[in-house]
Amino acid sequence: MCLSKVLILTAAISMTSYGSSAHPEAPPSNTPRTLRAAIEDLRRIHGDRYPQAEHFLKRLELPENKSGDGYRKLQREALLAHPMIHGTPVLFVVRPQYIYDHHNTETMYQTGEINSGKYRPGGPLKTVHLGTGITTIIHDPGPDGHLRDPDIRADGKRILFSMRRHHKENYHLYEIDADGSNLRQLTSAPGVFDIDPCYLPGGDIVFTSSRDPKYCGCNRHIMGNLFRMASDGANIHQVGKSGLFEGHSAMMPDGRVIYDRWEYVDRNFGDAQALWTMNPDGTNHSIFWGNNTASPGGVIDGKILPESGRCLCIFTSCHDLPWGALAIIDRNRGVDGKQSVVRTWPADAINFVEKGNHDTFKKVSPKYEDPWPVSETTFLVSRQIRAKEKKMGIFLIDTFGNELLLHAEKLGCFDPMPMSSMPVPPIKPVTRKYNNENGTFYMQNAHIGTHMKGVQPGEAQYLRVVEAPEKRNWTKSGWNGQGQQAPAMNWHNFENKRILGTVPIEKDGSAHFECPPDKFVFFQLLDQNKMMIQSMRSGTIIQPGATQGCVGCHESRTATIPPQHGVSIALRRPPSKLGGWMGKTQTFSYQREIQPIFTQHCVACHDFGQPAGKRLNLAADRTLVFNASYTDLWSLGYLDCIGGGPSNIQDAKSWGSHKSRLIEVLKEGHKEHQDVSLSQEELEKIITWVDLNAPYYPTYESAYPTGFAGRSPLNAQEMKTLKTLTGAKFVTGHDRGKRAQLSFERPELSPCLSHLTPDSKKHQQSLAIIHRGAARLQLTPRCDMQGFEPSEKDRKRLKKQRERWEIEQANRKAIQDGKKIYDNTPPNP
Repeated sequence: MCLSKVLILTAAISMTSYGSSAHPEAPPSNTPRTLRAAIEDLRRIHGDRYPQAEHFLKRLELPENKSGDGYRKLQREALLAHPMIHGTPVLFVVRPQYIYDHHNTETMYQTGEINSGKYRPGGPLKTVHLGTGITTIIHDPGPDGHLRDPDIRADGKRILFSMRRHHKENYHLYEIDADGSNLRQLTSAPGVFDIDPCYLPGGDIVFTSSRDPKYCGCNRHIMGNLFRMASDGANIHQVGKSGLFEGHSAMMPDGRVIYDRWEYVDRNFGDAQALWTMNPDGTNHSIFWGNNTASPGGVIDGKILPESGRCLCIFTSCHDLPWGALAIIDRNRGVDGKQSVVRTWPADAINFVEKGNHDTFKKVSPKYEDPWPVSETTFLVSRQIRAKEKKMGIFLIDTFGNELLLHAEKLGCFDPMPMSSMPVPPIKPVTRKYNNENGTFYMQNAHIGTHMKGVQPGEAQYLRVVEAPEKRNWTKSGWNGQGQQAPAMNWHNFENKRILGTVPIEKDGSAHFECPPDKFVFFQLLDQNKMMIQSMRSGTIIQPGATQGCVGCHESRTATIPPQHGVSIALRRPPSKLGGWMGKTQTFSYQREIQPIFTQHCVACHDFGQPAGKRLNLAADRTLVFNASYTDLWSLGYLDCIGGGPSNIQDAKSWGSHKSRLIEVLKEGHKEHQDVSLSQEELEKIITWVDLNAPYYPTYESAYPTGFAGRSPLNAQEMKTLKTLTGAKFVTGHDRGKRAQLSFERPELSPCLSHLTPDSKKHQQSLAIIHRGAARLQLTPRCDMQGFEPSEKDRKRLKKQRERWEIEQANRKAIQDGKKIYDNTPPNP
């Protein structure tokens, strides 16, 4: 659903309806006092357009109208006389509440995906006249169909929505006249969903789709990004490229798009869903609010109140449906935290902000969904009719304390919005290209930032540009990292990494560099030794030919920017070019880049069966999921990496190579390691690996999609038998202190055998299982071995992604050439 029109208010905001403090005490709901406040405010703002104000106030003085049926009748009559909704039909969708699946974004149930079986039919798109209760069907998707996410064109004459006609079909976009005539289908691509359409100024449409197929890092569910197309469905092209999900697009008064985005880099999966903005052409993606607030776990469905600039939205939980508390946030008070929250519905939900964890807002009752601002003080919203039930009704809510059920139906009512025409925001010019030309980033001063305490001017000398590639595949079994990695990627966090290059930071802190488009990238500040000072722990993209800048590293988005005198040094020269890392541009592999260093310098002592190996094993032997050295370095605490860390921005040098025990030993030496001398390149490799959050696997693809964590050559029954025979505690998650129990390179040295009598039956049976795993690895190398090939299912998914990318490229070329391509346009021969 999208707010694609700007509300016009005829007077200033009634500040008394919000209160002057950050968290005013919410007024009691549905009392004569709340009704009087609403009537007086409507009279003050709308004057003659609210002609019955005096009549309503006089009736409110009568004893029979201060409670009971008399009060409820008067309240309904007075509130529905609001000039912005009086006599105007309200559009809404009849459907049941979605069936929960893993995350609040997972409501698409795409065919062929893990949760497609949870699809349920819905009801029609309707209007209701609130004064009479008379409803009119605009469109019925049929007994097996489901309709969702309507938006009304600015002139009020057409409606955009998403629909699927049965469970074998995916959601596609449709447009229909406001009277229910002239239905036309706009999108029809097979094997993808299209939802959340939003009219843009000028007639184009932005929406969410799985046309760039990818999966959430913490589970196995299909995600979606933002796409844009012409009003007739032509030239669909991608405008959002974050690693997971972008949805609930809505227009802002200044012509930008506000949307909610779920993505995480080196941080917790559960509290990484916030409100972001972009230009309609996909340039200048920027945080709006909530990216570093741990609770709520999700901030979604934002709508800007145009007079105040405040934002009406939903505070939800990670593992829940897309509902929760209704909230108003004031970004002028900050881009995170409780101080920005003006108020919530229910009122006590404000106490959950920054409390508990990413699922704390599941406690909220009742829950709200699909907010629509009628004015600065009055909203339509879908809300639970009764606590603990999923059935939703259309409610009118205002900031004075009135909360009124307007309409309900058997299945439930969602997406309420008035069927009225409204002015359109300004059209933002297109500032990107549609080829594969590099974009350009610019940073004013790396030393400006909210978490740069102790960093001296000139200390940051390099900026590293790192890509966090999309997850294109998943496996049945998962690794218990910070969340459910399927397949296993790293000890704790979810991402693989590709260093695109390192560029200089000038003496004044400025940087200026090219970056390839269509990459989800993040930045790291490095000192003269190329050790990380600060890391972004989020991501951004650059469109072809676009230019994008920032002030510094985690700079305040609301504070005054320090003045700059003259042109930055970096802007006086051409932008730096990215040249990869160590002469290569490839995803980082622990076995390829790091293990050879330990094998050459350390394994003579730090090996299975050696005294030093009992303290720290640095052998290359592959184990159940990773290898022996990687397991020990993480589980025994040598790295001090953040893993899937907390939501809040971390202080400079608080994790990574500057804090690592391993780096301290390698840099400064140790009395037991006087004869160990690493080259500068070797030391830089290990430092870089630690600062990248110590990744292991280079890709999400797997040779063993049904093996444990998608990596083990042993099946579930073999693992169960091995555990029974040996009694060993195998490493199946990121627990501290657990050590590798298997060696597939040298099965006889597997620690799980150490408690068994040699040549005993249990010993022989256990060793035979490990040998079988080793033999399989020789025939079918896994992802940390030379000769690795993805499974057949993985190859099919990758093929689909390549085909979708070819379509994306063809659509962009059509824009360049002034032509039109549609979903049903045959490909060129």
